[in-house]
Amino acid sequence: MTFKRKSKYKAIKVEYDGIVFDSKLEGARYKILKALENSGEITDLEVQTPYECWVEGQKICKYIADFRYKVNGETVVEDTKGVLTQVFRLKKKLVEALYPGTVIVIVKNPRAEVIPAKIA
Repeated sequence: MTFKRKSKYKAIKVEYDGIVFDSKLEGARYKILKALENSGEITDLEVQTPYECWVEGQKICKYIADFRYKVNGETVVEDTKGVLTQVFRLKKKLVEALYPGTVIVIVKNPRAEVIPAKIA
């Protein structure tokens, strides 16, 4: 199912498996990750995983990762992006600082290979 509502960056919402994705890119990536999970290459696939960002008792924002899954026991956090906004860049830095060991991988190509377990 495709939704007609236009976004600021002309992304078109799509729905797969009863989940609404913000863009065709995100929906396409989900299909690929779901196939990888079904084949056993990745495990524990989660969609739209929230990360609360609190600093000194004050909530700053909530970041919602597009996908989170495991490769060889290591957690990978992915965000599909056609456009890297300044707000996204700031939230990425904040989440990575507040959640030690978390690295958000930016995916521009839905067919990108699964990220190796150790990300620099």
